[in-house]
Amino acid sequence: MSGLGLLGMVMLLVMIGAIFIGFPISFTLLFLALAFGYFGLGKVVFDLAYFQTIGMMKEELLAAVPLFIFMGFLTEQAGLMERLFTAFRMLLAPIRGALFAVVILTATVFAMATGIVGAAVTVLGIMASPIMNKTGYDAKLAAGCITAGGTLGILIPPSVMLIVMGPVIGVSVAELYSAAFGPGFLLAGIYLVYLMVRSYLNPKLGPPVPKEDRVGSVYQIVREVVVGVLPLLLLIGAVLGSMLAGAATPTEASAIGAFGAALLAMAYGRLSYAGLKRAVLSTTATSSMVLLLAVTSNIFGAVFSRLGTASWITETMLALPFSPVVMLLLVLGLIFLLGWPFEWPAIILVFLPIFYPVIDALRPALGQSLGIAPDMVMVWFGAVVAVTLQTAYLSPPVAMSAYYLRQVVKEWSLGTIYKGMFQFMLLQCIAIALIIVFPKIVTTFPEELREEMAAVKVEQVDDSMNRLEEDPNKTMQERAEEEEKDADALEKDDLKARK
Repeated sequence: MSGLGLLGMVMLLVMIGAIFIGFPISFTLLFLALAFGYFGLGKVVFDLAYFQTIGMMKEELLAAVPLFIFMGFLTEQAGLMERLFTAFRMLLAPIRGALFAVVILTATVFAMATGIVGAAVTVLGIMASPIMNKTGYDAKLAAGCITAGGTLGILIPPSVMLIVMGPVIGVSVAELYSAAFGPGFLLAGIYLVYLMVRSYLNPKLGPPVPKEDRVGSVYQIVREVVVGVLPLLLLIGAVLGSMLAGAATPTEASAIGAFGAALLAMAYGRLSYAGLKRAVLSTTATSSMVLLLAVTSNIFGAVFSRLGTASWITETMLALPFSPVVMLLLVLGLIFLLGWPFEWPAIILVFLPIFYPVIDALRPALGQSLGIAPDMVMVWFGAVVAVTLQTAYLSPPVAMSAYYLRQVVKEWSLGTIYKGMFQFMLLQCIAIALIIVFPKIVTTFPEELREEMAAVKVEQVDDSMNRLEEDPNKTMQERAEEEEKDADALEKDDLKARK
């Protein structure tokens, strides 16, 4: 390793130590990048920082971040999660483990409207814990159910984490979204089966809702399901459907989502000035944190790369006598460990660019080992990283979900919450193993999406050729102009698909 490479390694270690002590991540990254960069590269580090900042702020995709966050806070303000919870509780009340199923189903549907883990865990805790305690549900299992369900928001689209991850690993957000559906629903299904089986074998863990708390009117149940569930499903379908169909970019789809969430809040009579102000302020704070970290980590990464340390780490890891699958497991293990002290933005924006070249270099070998196309490896890898980071939310002692839940449910100690979360962390590890053994869980939907997009392009080209054959009297100039328009249209569609 050269002297500059060693300087970069020292910078990385100092950064990890400073963040462990408690220094703010964004300002730590910026200060260390400028200080170490000036020492190793001279004044050019300031030019590098300037151009990295301008380049990052020109990224159109980042405009989707505040809009999706705003959509999430608006749906929370509109009380849509409470309506979902009430509708599912009325519907499933007579079965064993009903409240477990209600929490997981509510969290899964709501995850498709917001990717904010803290809000989901907090609201679920406020709604579910009182009736769970009253009904005699096992506290450990209930706490694990709420925290695990709440973390689905960072995985199931429209996840803000996947928007930030896409440009880092060079994968379109639409493909990452389509890849995340399989693991997201797999996890929800594993949670549900585990909870229902345990409740069936031991009814004391999760008894049915008491008869005095049930609703006997079928009309009232159907009405609550229609009013509480269908409008949110329509909003989710409009947002994700338009994006996956290629009719809208993620930025355009996020605007549709924010507008639709505002309409729903207005229709339910929950769009007050105070609520809107809270949503705007919360969106501003969260978006500022993510975007500031995006800029500072981009500067840190540029300096780190210019010093040559990133290349040295890549070459060192590739030189290890490990098979591609073992190397993949090593990278996932490091990401999992980093998820204990770091939030996901720091891992994706600072550490993932260090590991990305290793996986990229192993792409052909990994594709052969996993039985998927090499160009699908990075899409699959992005989904596996997302599940791994979600697992970190459930890993004591730094699991943030536990602290979110502890704030609103004082009856449950951190020890109780940790014991419940540990069960679901093991379920997450099983899900990761299934995704590695059966990668089609991730790649089936993105492959179908690619085929559909390719078919649309072929159809457009065929239409263009048919128009030319129908009118052979057109001049060469007219034909050239039509071909140029068709080429422009194809290029715009391709750009939309990539974004």
